[in-house]
Amino acid sequence: MLTPTAELVHAAQAANSAVAAFNVITVEHAEAIAEAAETTGHPVILQLSQNAVAYHRGAAAIAAACREIARTSTAALALHLDHVEDVELLHQAADLGVGSVMFDASTLPERENIAATRAAADWAHRHGLWVEAELGEIGGKSSAHTPGVRTDPAEASRFVAATGVDGLAVAVGSSHAMVQRRAELDLELIDRLHAAVLVPLVLHGSSGVPDETLRAAVSHGMVKINVGTLLNIAFTGAVRAALTQRPELVDPRRYLGPARTATAEVVAQAIRVISEL
Repeated sequence: MLTPTAELVHAAQAANSAVAAFNVITVEHAEAIAEAAETTGHPVILQLSQNAVAYHRGAAAIAAACREIARTSTAALALHLDHVEDVELLHQAADLGVGSVMFDASTLPERENIAATRAAADWAHRHGLWVEAELGEIGGKSSAHTPGVRTDPAEASRFVAATGVDGLAVAVGSSHAMVQRRAELDLELIDRLHAAVLVPLVLHGSSGVPDETLRAAVSHGMVKINVGTLLNIAFTGAVRAALTQRPELVDPRRYLGPARTATAEVVAQAIRVISEL
């Protein structure tokens, strides 16, 4: 069933647990995520990034597919727009049926980031949406998730107060697009962020984090865990294997089907790691 993101995040926070959020690129991704949620019995968040929207030449079709998959699922599934930099896309959110938006002004100078994020949060709240954001140089997509860069708890607290966001993505050692699971998270920093920041903490780049470290991150205060590349590795690996074994294949269902199955298996494992402490 299609469920508001805020409901899933707040339930996880109240249970001292976390909700897994998975990036969708194709319809098969969304179907695999829904299947895994149903198999494990846990709610999850379907995420559409601005890049994925651009790939589909607009948000309407892929969002409608995700919305229908969520609506007809027996699991509680939320729909989220991720790393939105385009205000025009942000303003489509309510009509797309999403429950939340991650607004990303992290490439702007701090003062401009705060002003843009405050305006985005005000608009989103008027339309009933839960809002996630991240800081600039110490918390941005391009810089915060690189080795050695970390979020300062005091700055994070001030940013949340100044912008009014509902969730904050923090830099604690993970990195986007990692294909090997070797990231080391700063658990002591997560503790300090958890104490300083009143809204739920979000971990980006979780595909590169080992399972036991993800569990520890949740136990130390992470509430929303974003996973993307892990799905793509499974998906692409299954397609490559199918076409290698049967190079004569031309029907996409013959290789996209196994890719969907492989992705569902990986998602189910990730859900168990993140949501079953």
